[in-house]
Amino acid sequence: MHHPDTIAALATARGESALAVVRVSGPLALEVASSRFTNAKLADAPSHTAHVGWVTNARGERVDQAVATVFRGPTSATGEDVVELTTHGGTAAPQAVLRALLDAGVRLAEPGEFTQRAFLAGKLDLAQAEAIADLIHARSTAAARSAARGIEGRTSGALATIKDRLVETAALVELELDFSDEDVEFADRETLVRLLGEASGEIAALLSTARLGAFVRDGVRVVLGGRPNAGKSTLLNALVERDRAIVSEVAGTTRDSVEAEREIDGLLFRFVDTAGLRETEDAIEAEGVRRSREAAGGADVLVYVADARTGLDAQEAAFLADLTARRPDLPIVHVANKADLLASGGAPNGQAGSASPQNVGAPEALALSAHRALTDPAALDGLRQRLLSIVRAGESEAESSVIVTNERHRQLLAQAHEAVGRAQSQLEAGASGDLLALDLRAALDALGRITGAVTADDVLGAVFGRFCIGK
Repeated sequence: MHHPDTIAALATARGESALAVVRVSGPLALEVASSRFTNAKLADAPSHTAHVGWVTNARGERVDQAVATVFRGPTSATGEDVVELTTHGGTAAPQAVLRALLDAGVRLAEPGEFTQRAFLAGKLDLAQAEAIADLIHARSTAAARSAARGIEGRTSGALATIKDRLVETAALVELELDFSDEDVEFADRETLVRLLGEASGEIAALLSTARLGAFVRDGVRVVLGGRPNAGKSTLLNALVERDRAIVSEVAGTTRDSVEAEREIDGLLFRFVDTAGLRETEDAIEAEGVRRSREAAGGADVLVYVADARTGLDAQEAAFLADLTARRPDLPIVHVANKADLLASGGAPNGQAGSASPQNVGAPEALALSAHRALTDPAALDGLRQRLLSIVRAGESEAESSVIVTNERHRQLLAQAHEAVGRAQSQLEAGASGDLLALDLRAALDALGRITGAVTADDVLGAVFGRFCIGK
C-alpha cells in the first residue's frame, strides 16, 4: 500500500540525552531530507548507508550537525523510503530539525503511524505490531520478554498452526458441499472430529495462559491485610526494600492504602499496605478500615498478617470467612509475623510470648519476622516463593508456547473457541455441512482478526492509538 504523503516525527523521548532521532517516511522522504541536508550525496545514497552533514532550516541556517541514515523502500521498516536523522539530544536541537522538515512540506506523524504503515506494507502482522506497543509499555522483565516473543512472531505462529487445522477442516466440509448433489463424501466423521478436537485443545491451551498474561501485563496486586500492629507496614517496607510506609507502635497509624512496587523474578508485584482491621469510633480510621476491606476484595492475592503470639481473633476469622465466600478464587497467604519474639520468648512492653504460629488459624501459615527482614531480605524468600507459585500456576506449559497478555486477543480466542465448540456440537448432532461450515468460518474470522488478516478501521485506530508519536 502506497501513501501519498510523507510523515516525520521525533522517534526518541524528549529530554536531556546524548542523541535523538528524527524519522521521516514516505514518497518524498529522500527529497525533503536532501533539501535540508548539506551533504549532497544524500539524494543519491544507496539504501542502508549513513552520511554526516548539517541540517538547515528554511532560511538556510545550520541548526544541528546530524547523521542521516537512508533506508530505501521496500527494504525499510515501513516499506517506504525512510531517512533517520540522528541529532544531538536535548530539546532544542531535535525540535529544530523536526521543524525544518515540517517547513519543507512533510506533516507530523500520528501516534503509531510508522508502525501502522509497516503493518499495511506487510512487514509485520497486527499481533506483532501490538507486541511492539507492549514492549514500549512493559514495566517488568517478564512483560518485556513476552512482548519480544510476540515481535518474534510466536503468537502469530501458534495461531497459524490452529488456522491451518481449521482451514483443512473447512476445506473438507465445503468440498462435500460443492458435490452435495452427487452424494460424494470427502471426509469421514472421525477425521473431522479429530481435527476439531485438536483445534479446540490448542485454542484452550492459549486461553489458559490469559490469567498469567494479565499478571505479566498489569502486575500482581498483593494486598497486605490484618489487625493494627500486626506488622503490615514493616512487611511492606521489607518486601520493597525501602521505607515506603510509616511504621509505629501506635495502633491505627496507617489510615489509607499505601502502594509500592517491586519486581520478583521478572514479575511486577504491586504491594498494598492497608489500615488495620478493627472496630473503631474514629471516623477517619473507620474509613480506612472500609477501604481496607474493599482493597482486599479487589486483590489478586491477599497476604493476611497476624501476630504469631496472638493469632486470629473472632472478628478476623469472620472477615476471612466472608471474604472467602465472596471471592472463592482469591488466594490467601497467611503470615505469622513476629515469630522471632516467639523463639526468644520476648514481647513488646515486657509481655511474654506464649502462642505459636499455628494460632494464626491456618496450618500452612508462614512464620517470619518482618522486622528481621528489613536487614536480611532472604528472610522473606519463603513468602516470595509462595507468591510466585500462586501467580505462575501453569507457567511451565505456557513457557513452551506463548502467553496471552493482550485482552483483545483473549476475547477473540474465546470467540474462536466458542465457534469451534459449536462446530463440534453440530458434527455430533449430524447437522448439515453448511451449518458446520458457518461455524468454521466464524472461528477463522476471529483468529484472522488477531493477526490482521481480517481488519476494520476502528480496530486499527484502537491498536495504533496506543503508540507514541514517532513509533
